[in-house]
Amino acid sequence: SCDVLFYFAGLGCGTLAVLEQNEAGIVLLRSFDWNDGLFDVTWSENNEHVLITCSGDGSLQIWDTAKTKGPLQVYKEHTLEAYSVDWSQTRGEQLVVSGSWDQTAKLWDPAVGKSLRTFKGHEGVIYSTIWSPHIPGCFASASGDQTLRIWDVKAPGVKLVIPAHQAEILSCDWCKYDENLLVTGAVDCSLKGWDLRNIRQPVFVLLGHTYAIRRVKFSPFHATLLASCSYDFTVRY
Repeated sequence: SCDVLFYFAGLGCGTLAVLEQNEAGIVLLRSFDWNDGLFDVTWSENNEHVLITCSGDGSLQIWDTAKTKGPLQVYKEHTLEAYSVDWSQTRGEQLVVSGSWDQTAKLWDPAVGKSLRTFKGHEGVIYSTIWSPHIPGCFASASGDQTLRIWDVKAPGVKLVIPAHQAEILSCDWCKYDENLLVTGAVDCSLKGWDLRNIRQPVFVLLGHTYAIRRVKFSPFHATLLASCSYDFTVRY
């Protein structure tokens, strides 16, 4: 199976490395360079060779791992760093959402050379944009304005605003087994679970990290298992 790693290589530039894990260990299959730091990456859901990155210059890049050079396309509309990118999970559509430090999220069709829509409402940097694995056209965004927001691409404005933390929220994820359950991770070192049917208080609070939580992910195999990684240099389950 293939996995993807992205990292910074040198001052002001980034490298996308495509890695394969086999019996010999982890092998570098392909690497691509970009002229700014790469902050996030997402695999295509309809082409095993295609992935999209986003970068510090506000652009999104489409890469083909079957080719030696790239990117195939570059989309630049965000006015500040593009910090998050995700490919839709529901199979009924092939859409990409990006989140930026310019406080906007943008909807993209990879076959179209410009964004389909821009979502405004956050009052701080957007750190995470994640599609629902259950509901077509629905995604969540987490922001430095301390809110988790739920959006419907067919609706005119934000669907739901959750004041999830009293600190910047750096990450969020959807439960793979419950369409109403999300988790947020924040600078306050806590993880909180949210039921969209009742947002007055979290359904769980997980403490233990000693620095800001950078990323949180629900397990695709177990409904009650999640993992988090933090600037305290630990991964916790």
